[in-house]
Amino acid sequence: MLALAMGGFAIGTTEFATMSLLPYFASSLGIDAPTAGHVISAYALGVVVGAPIIAVLAAKVPRRTLLIGLMAMFAVANGLSALAPDYHWMLLFRFLSGVPHGAYFGVSALVAAGLVPPNRRTQAVSRVMAGLTTATIIGVPFANALGQAIGWRWGFGVVAVLALLTAAMVWRFAPQDRAAAGASPLRELGALRRKQVWLTLATGAIGFGGLFAVYTYVASTMLEVTHVSPALLPLVLGIFGLGLTLGNLFAGWAADRAMLPTAAGMILWSAVSLALYPAMAGNIGTLSLSVLMIGFGGGFGVILQIRLMDVAGDAQTLAAALHHSAFNFANALGPWLGGLAIAAGYGWTSTGWVGSLLALGGLMLLGVSVAVERRSDARLCVAG
Repeated sequence: MLALAMGGFAIGTTEFATMSLLPYFASSLGIDAPTAGHVISAYALGVVVGAPIIAVLAAKVPRRTLLIGLMAMFAVANGLSALAPDYHWMLLFRFLSGVPHGAYFGVSALVAAGLVPPNRRTQAVSRVMAGLTTATIIGVPFANALGQAIGWRWGFGVVAVLALLTAAMVWRFAPQDRAAAGASPLRELGALRRKQVWLTLATGAIGFGGLFAVYTYVASTMLEVTHVSPALLPLVLGIFGLGLTLGNLFAGWAADRAMLPTAAGMILWSAVSLALYPAMAGNIGTLSLSVLMIGFGGGFGVILQIRLMDVAGDAQTLAAALHHSAFNFANALGPWLGGLAIAAGYGWTSTGWVGSLLALGGLMLLGVSVAVERRSDARLCVAG
């Protein structure tokens, strides 16, 4: 579990640190902030593309072997990102960095869920995801501080080292295994025939976009709107990570008792928190509270991971990996829409309104998913 969480720590560090380092690599590469947001979107699109392809093609590969290979690829791609000579190479290397992300988390979630009784699966997955959320408390502020002190490239170099460490830990500690009996690419593709899989993915793809719409530009907002010293950026980023970690642990505990009500409550919390962000961004104290609240709402991701596993039938690997495709579709959608609002002249804090609308969209899709599920159950009861 610790080895799996270490991989989440490496992934979380690069995913969120890239956003916090945006003002620095934008200046270095000679591009403006909205254009630099495309670098973040390139990583997210790598996840969207890579997760399903790897999950299907590697259906017969033992999970331990697959996890080691994914982390090795992640290390190489982040190392290349640290050496990117210009904006276009940076786009390519960030895309490649994202390719193993979703499959790694998906397979890790399956391994973790298989180690505990069914009524503790969400908590087990939340412990693995705690690697990612802990990264937002420790790894991201460290990478941001390192980027300010000696250059943004070192933030990606550190992630490459963490990925190699993860590969070594998985090789040393993960149990030997074999591919599941009957595993095949065709069986994994069966998940795509299930309506609830698509509705759950859509809930995450839209609902999570709100968090990324704000977080991507929070560093720039602090510098341009709150007018704080760059030295305070790591502290506020750590506060976001604390909120995300608390939300993740709470969601894991609550969802094992009432999954769908917890999911709905977390998304609604996000919508309200994001709507309050523009009014709270002008002061460092209220901004910090706002960032904490927005981070807490991100905990509903672990609930969607388990729900996907529940509705996917025997296509577990693809469904688990697709969750992170949806998550990173949101990572592409949120910064893009937030960047459009900023470029249109609505100001840095307009990302909060964009984010709130996206969260409400996710809540609506969750409602549709539940309604469809209940209608299907009612038909089965009548037929019975």
